[in-house]
Amino acid sequence: MNAAVRMGLLYVLLFGATGVSLPFAGLWFREQGLSGTEIGALLAAPTLARLVVGPLLAVWADGFRLRRTPIAMLGVVAALGYGAAGLVEGFALWLPLWFIGASAAAAIIPLTDVLTLRLGRSRGFAFAPTRSAGSIAFVIANVAMGGLLLRAPADIIILWVAVASLLTGAVALLAPPEPVVEGPVPPPGRERFAGLGRLVADPVFMTAIVAVGAIQASHAFYYAFSAVEWKARGISEGTIGLLWGFSVMAEVLWMWVVEPWRRRAGIGPVTLLGWGAAFAVIRWSVLALAPPAWALWPLQALHAFTFAAVFLAGLELVERLSAPQHQTAAQTLSSALSSGVLIGLATVVSGPLYDTYGATGYVAMALMAAAGGLAALRLGGRLGGPAQA
Repeated sequence: MNAAVRMGLLYVLLFGATGVSLPFAGLWFREQGLSGTEIGALLAAPTLARLVVGPLLAVWADGFRLRRTPIAMLGVVAALGYGAAGLVEGFALWLPLWFIGASAAAAIIPLTDVLTLRLGRSRGFAFAPTRSAGSIAFVIANVAMGGLLLRAPADIIILWVAVASLLTGAVALLAPPEPVVEGPVPPPGRERFAGLGRLVADPVFMTAIVAVGAIQASHAFYYAFSAVEWKARGISEGTIGLLWGFSVMAEVLWMWVVEPWRRRAGIGPVTLLGWGAAFAVIRWSVLALAPPAWALWPLQALHAFTFAAVFLAGLELVERLSAPQHQTAAQTLSSALSSGVLIGLATVVSGPLYDTYGATGYVAMALMAAAGGLAALRLGGRLGGPAQA
């Protein structure tokens, strides 16, 4: 297998797990008898800690000779955490075990992105189509799990996630042996931490990842409670899986068709952030009105803007604003903020919002997306001109 196929397979397994854990974890915990507030707190704990845990794991990962080694190790840890969560009972036990599994799984994503970006440049393949293999797997996992839940107990959710995580760790060992740095010895820990500190002290870099993070974190209510809210309105698990799958197919279409056109047209990452923020405000505002089932399909298509465009803009900005030797830490810090502390806080708030207001809780997400759009405008001014924006 060539490098692109190997990395595509790794993304398939990685997002085959995420494609079930994101939409259906809340449903599994609801079936165990937890309230919306408890589900929100449990799902938020690993994301809130990611701003600390993520960069620490990135610095740890850069201490290995090969980039694939820590990815494989984290896959095994994720499988153990998720698997153990399926064998115990009670919030007090689920909290630490889900924290371990989700923290390890989340750390794999930016490490894999950096590895794929580096391999793409050295071996001549495009990043977006390779990563979109994971998006397709996300769709298949959505639809498959939705169908399985029509006949199987909810415990199939946790089993699927644990097995897919274990396979992710195993397949990571098949990735090409890309070194962390040129030379036989990785930089010492003190130097790696110093590079992380320089990134945090850079106001332009921090404005960029805050803009990306706010827009991405506005998905929190959707991730945690869309399946619960739609099921309560009488929409079947199978249709819920199709709706999630449709949104990710829109993401794939962006990566295969729109992204190459965007690069040829010279449309910059800050403009993408503006598009993402505007469509996120529209998407969450309409969902707050609990629209009829037919309206959910066009709203799900907006995921191409609210997620895919924002994600690719974030990758490009982080690459542009960080030195090559610090890009693992930079991408992880960006991921930790967007998929970590901001979405964690939004998830914590989403639980009580759903318990009290139901679908109207999406209004808070629209406001968060608008804040991300304002940060993107500020970033455009700091980068200095439309050519860079």
